[in-house]
Amino acid sequence: MSRLHSCTIHEFPLPARAYYAAAPARWKTPAVSKRRPAPSRGRRRQWSLLPFLTLLGLALFAGGFLLGRAGATGNNASSPATLSNQPFAFLPEEPEPKGSDPVRILSVPGAVHSGKEGQTAGEENWALILISKEHPLPENFQPPELTQLRNSHAIDSRVYPSLQKMMDACRAEGLEPLICSSYRTWETQSELFENKVQSCLPKAGSRQEAEELAAQWVARPGTSEHQAGLAVDIVDKSYQLLDEGQEKTAVQNWLMEHCADYGFILRYPTEKSAITGVGYEPWHYRYVGEAAAQAIMSEGLCLEEYRKDG
Repeated sequence: MSRLHSCTIHEFPLPARAYYAAAPARWKTPAVSKRRPAPSRGRRRQWSLLPFLTLLGLALFAGGFLLGRAGATGNNASSPATLSNQPFAFLPEEPEPKGSDPVRILSVPGAVHSGKEGQTAGEENWALILISKEHPLPENFQPPELTQLRNSHAIDSRVYPSLQKMMDACRAEGLEPLICSSYRTWETQSELFENKVQSCLPKAGSRQEAEELAAQWVARPGTSEHQAGLAVDIVDKSYQLLDEGQEKTAVQNWLMEHCADYGFILRYPTEKSAITGVGYEPWHYRYVGEAAAQAIMSEGLCLEEYRKDG
């Protein structure tokens, strides 16, 4: 008789273990080196040429800049500016010291002069020529000499010294006068007049009426003092509108008081419109010479009255 034995299973807990799966041989990758790979031969050559190319570019730029300045200086000294196919002289950016001649005066070939009773602009009273609807300039009129100012403006060269002195004196008082109009060609005056006519047409009954209205504010071609190179429009830099408000500016107050000292007059006073045929323009100054200017401004005359009395 066999003995029966009972089997008892005892479970013994296994100690905690960490199992790691080993990577197959094909997963193994070579160690990455921290050193940067050596540049290729072509790249090494490119970096070695960079400083040389930079220096070469700077040298070429400097050479071109110096040659450009030399060329510009030569052109200014030898070639006068041209406006409407007429020669002018350049005015330097900064005024020259007193006593020196800052510009070179050039004659305008084929100039046509105009004056009262056949007197030409080259005679003593060239500054007193009357230019108006009743006394128009010939279409081919040109001032005998012009001096170019800044910003493409120009004026009769005989007027330039007095104009420069007046502007310098005004600036010396801390004011900022600005020339907004000066010599005009026939074509420019025609364009200005036509623009004014077009603006008057809506309130005019006909083209003729529009022209008559426009002529009160913009001279017809041939009747503008600007075409003779004897007049300039000057405004205050702080107020650049051509209206009656201009008379209230500091620049106009100074000019109206001192312009005669330099041979200029306020050409179109408000109380003389019936005589001059032009509306009030507290910005339009005309050169007539110092003696005539003193008489006109002190006696409250206009140029038409002075010429009649003189």
